Amino acid sequence: MALAEKLKLSADDYLQGEESAQIKHEYLDGDVWAMVGASDAHVSIAGNLFFLLKQHLKDTPCRAYISDMKVNVTQANAFFYPDVLVTCEPKDRDNRLFKQHPLFIAEVLSPSTEAFDRGAKFAAYRQLDSLQHYWLIDSQSQAIDCFERTAQGWLLHSFTNAADRLPLPALDIKLDLNAIYEDVLLDVADQV
Repeated sequence: MALAEKLKLSADDYLQGEESAQIKHEYLDGDVWAMVGASDAHVSIAGNLFFLLKQHLKDTPCRAYISDMKVNVTQANAFFYPDVLVTCEPKDRDNRLFKQHPLFIAEVLSPSTEAFDRGAKFAAYRQLDSLQHYWLIDSQSQAIDCFERTAQGWLLHSFTNAADRLPLPALDIKLDLNAIYEDVLLDVADQV
């Protein structure tokens, strides 16, 4: 009995298809999957973070983007749609389809994507030399895991207190946890 061969999509074919796709897809080394819709909490958290960053980055060479901008991780042969990203690289301004030099990436977690965001996606993102900060933001409780690149490797700081101020040294800013979760109705896990 012969097994069916799984076909892999090239990055160029992925990008061509994504230009006219009705829904967004992420891509990792030939595998493609559709992005699902986000909850109210997910969208509100991402919107708050984008707004805070955009306000701070005004009149700087850095630009903040929200969920519809792709990041290309060439070393991992991947394209992802992070919830929020910041790039300060002039070369990224010229590319209207994706960015390749993000300094900051944030993913808002959902139960269906948390393992991937913490595992394979972060492994791919770590291959970006430009990336200095990676945040994983919980949508079920006020909790943010902030990974920061140091000379010794990636350092994790977890924040759960509403009064916490989350530092982004690469952008010379500290953001209030409370402001990131402002007006957010947290997703409540199904109770049995």
